[in-house]
Amino acid sequence: MMKHGTVGWMDLTVSDAQGVRDFYEAVVGWKPEPVDMGEYSDFNMVASGTGSPVAGVCHSRGSNAELPPVWMVYIVVPDIEASIGRCTDLGGEVLVEPRGAGGGRYCVIKDPAGAVCALFETPSDQE
Repeated sequence: MMKHGTVGWMDLTVSDAQGVRDFYEAVVGWKPEPVDMGEYSDFNMVASGTGSPVAGVCHSRGSNAELPPVWMVYIVVPDIEASIGRCTDLGGEVLVEPRGAGGGRYCVIKDPAGAVCALFETPSDQE
C-alpha cells in the first residue's frame, strides 16, 4: 500500500513518447513495456534487473493532451477533495479536475510558486 505524503508514481507526458522512451532506455537503462491505450501505447519503464516499473512515458493525447511536458510526480493523499480544498485555500490552482486512474483518482495542481504536480488518492482510500 502506498503511504500518504509519498511520491507514489512519476511519469512524463510528451508528444514523442516513443523517442523519449528510447532516450531513457539508452541513458538510464530502463526497459519499456507497452501499455495499451486503444489506438496507441504508452510505456511503463522498468528498472534494469528488477522487473518493476519505476516510471511512465506517455503520449500527450486524449486525457493527457493538456499536461505540460514535465516529469509529473503523483503524491499520495488520503482524501483528494480535502487536498484540493486546501490547495485552493492556500493560493494553488487545480489544472486537471479529479479523474480515475489505476483504480484510484488523481488531479493535477499548481502550487503558489507555479510548480505542477499530481495528487493521487488510492483505491483503498476510496472505501
